[in-house]
Amino acid sequence: MEPGHRHVRTGLNHRGHRAQSHPDPEPAVQQPLNLTTPTSAVAHAAFPKGCLAMRIRDQLGSVFSNEEFREAFGDRGRPGISPGQLALVSVLQFVENLTDRQAAHAVRARIDVKYLLGLELTDPGFDFTVLTGFRQRLLDHGLEERVLDLLLERLAGQGLVSAGGRQRTDSTHVLAAVRRLNRLELIGETLRACLEALSAASAQWLVSWMDPAWQKRYGARTDAYRLPSERSERDRLAQQIAADGYRLLEAVHTSTAPTWLREIPAVTVLRTVWIQQFTRTVTDGVQEVGWRGKDDLPPGRALIASPYDPHARYSHKRGSAWTGYKVHLSEDCTGSGQPHLITHVVTTDATANDATVVDAVHDALTTKSLEPAEHLLDSGYSSAELLLTAPVEREICVVAPVRPNSTPQQIRSAGFGKSAFTINWQERTATCPSGRTSRYWTVGLDNNGRDAIRIRFATTTCSPCPVRDQCTRSTQYGRQLTVRPQGQDALLERVRAEQTTKAWKERYAARAGVEATIHQAVAVGGMRRTRYRGLAKTHLGHVLTATAVNLIRLDAWWTGTPLAQTRTSRLAALELAT
Repeated sequence: MEPGHRHVRTGLNHRGHRAQSHPDPEPAVQQPLNLTTPTSAVAHAAFPKGCLAMRIRDQLGSVFSNEEFREAFGDRGRPGISPGQLALVSVLQFVENLTDRQAAHAVRARIDVKYLLGLELTDPGFDFTVLTGFRQRLLDHGLEERVLDLLLERLAGQGLVSAGGRQRTDSTHVLAAVRRLNRLELIGETLRACLEALSAASAQWLVSWMDPAWQKRYGARTDAYRLPSERSERDRLAQQIAADGYRLLEAVHTSTAPTWLREIPAVTVLRTVWIQQFTRTVTDGVQEVGWRGKDDLPPGRALIASPYDPHARYSHKRGSAWTGYKVHLSEDCTGSGQPHLITHVVTTDATANDATVVDAVHDALTTKSLEPAEHLLDSGYSSAELLLTAPVEREICVVAPVRPNSTPQQIRSAGFGKSAFTINWQERTATCPSGRTSRYWTVGLDNNGRDAIRIRFATTTCSPCPVRDQCTRSTQYGRQLTVRPQGQDALLERVRAEQTTKAWKERYAARAGVEATIHQAVAVGGMRRTRYRGLAKTHLGHVLTATAVNLIRLDAWWTGTPLAQTRTSRLAALELAT
């Protein structure tokens, strides 16, 4: 071996192929290949107009080096496949929406991919299962965001992305790679999945005590046969499944059972689902099991929706319902002459409030030295606290609309709204239009955990009031106001006034461009439906998709491809008299 070349032991050798001994490509192929070499000459001859993979190599050279992934791969033992090359292949999957098999075939058969990776034309490639192992190593060592960060570091050195500009963030829903289940299907599939896992882990122990009827009862998927339509029959079936599940859990936790069975993920999911779905009482040895009522179920953020993806959650928004996740994309939109690149990705469960991720986004962008001077958000992310503290604590000006006053008086534009009351912040009282003073001033939190103040007028004060019907619809209690702390309350009123002006609307109009980014990620990388199960794997897929979108946009910028114009229907384009 030549001096200066080192192997990286990835542990991801060929499966069914000979073990390759690729040297670390960093010292040898950090710069683009010379066009006089056989590989590059043949590649450019085969693609005279060039292609995305070749332009990436020509413009960026070797995008990822092995050293950047060294902590996830050993450097002793038999050499494996370059992790830098595997990272680039993983991104290429989402550039062209390829499966693992298709990506591995592209490495073996496509000359442009060989040119991108710096491989010889005779290189046999690798087995597709290597990509699964590579992704798992990234997750095990917390490197799921390394691919996007490395690309951004390279582009920051070229001045294509930097701190202090303008960025925008928005979210969209992501469907989990599991089927949506009703409650009866959920418990049936959860028990069946647990039995399948125990059959694989310790078949001898399971056979030693399991009721033979279970093999027929749970041998096929719950949706493989027609469930009973009668309510009483469905309840009996649910009680049967629940009793069997409790019996299985008791058997797993007996002293004669191997202790490691309790740590199997499917057993943990079974125990959690049974706690969430059932109530159980045992009186004189007689067990009574029943469904939990609708009001007795856990909140949606904790309720397991499928045993095959315990992190997926059911949620609904604006009439759309789904089981899965949310993804939040942040992109730079500073200049019109440069590509708008995705700078950060956050993946949450489907029930997470958008406002809870803003601090995490700002922290991550600051760590990357990409914090914006102006951040455009929609009303789902904004809050009075964020608008007030972000410019002071982070030097980030958040531009986002706030929700309008939603009191009945404000909606009907009739009666006495909040503006009709005079608030004395020092004395902690409010005065109504009739000159009466409030009695209660309670400081606490609202439903979203934000600071709020509730001001209440006494019932005896409001009952005899002649204009009571213009102030409150309650017949038992006095008028109540909910306001923010003084500084936040003043800011909310100011922003509500500003967001109706033409200047504010023109400034905020740039946020709409992030919708196109989400569409591109969905259309090109298939972001609407995750390929993987679990929050961590789903997030890795989103990071790879964001990196792929960045490369596609860079390629369009390198080739001078103009942005597509927003399409408007003929009906929407009509100029109607108003």
